[in-house]
Amino acid sequence: MSPTPGSDPRRHSNGRIVLACVVLLAVMTGAAFAAVPLYRMFCQRTGFGGTISRAERAPGVVLDRKLTVGFDTNVRGLPWTFKPVQTSQTLNLGATGLAFFTVTNNSDQPLTGRAAYNVSPDQAGPYFRKLQCFCFNDQTIAPHTTMKFPVVYFVDPKFATDPDTKGFTDVTLSYTFFPAPKPAAKTAQGLGGAGGAGL
Repeated sequence: MSPTPGSDPRRHSNGRIVLACVVLLAVMTGAAFAAVPLYRMFCQRTGFGGTISRAERAPGVVLDRKLTVGFDTNVRGLPWTFKPVQTSQTLNLGATGLAFFTVTNNSDQPLTGRAAYNVSPDQAGPYFRKLQCFCFNDQTIAPHTTMKFPVVYFVDPKFATDPDTKGFTDVTLSYTFFPAPKPAAKTAQGLGGAGGAGL
């Protein structure tokens, strides 16, 4: 007995394969878009790769042991000059540090940048915590204008007891400014605003 029109089993099988391929493609596309934010979230929670996490408050415990924090700045794809006001600071583990950085827009138009950051050596990442940082927001700087940005941070006292970090006497906090994906709505205004102050 010959199959009735439209009941060819090969057509149903091909249809299922096409549907499975479409679903798989959609899942892979979604995973690709989700990979970057998920990786960033993982790094910020674990300190993986020297990534620094944000803290709501200082630990409340200050050790007698000191650590020197060096500051490194870089710019990619922006006509900006980016420098630390101080090249390094020495502070006790658990104590709050305050560092300043200046950024100058050397172009004739306002530009928006975003700062990426990490700590080296990588093992120090989980213990380096920021309370306030310009890197959490896009920063728009007017033409030929210099802004001053603060960073408030501390190094967790547990740094002293971790076998991977207890021998370290210095770490480096490194920033890189690059063009922001979307322009910010307004220019940074003062220390209480977007995190910077005009000079």
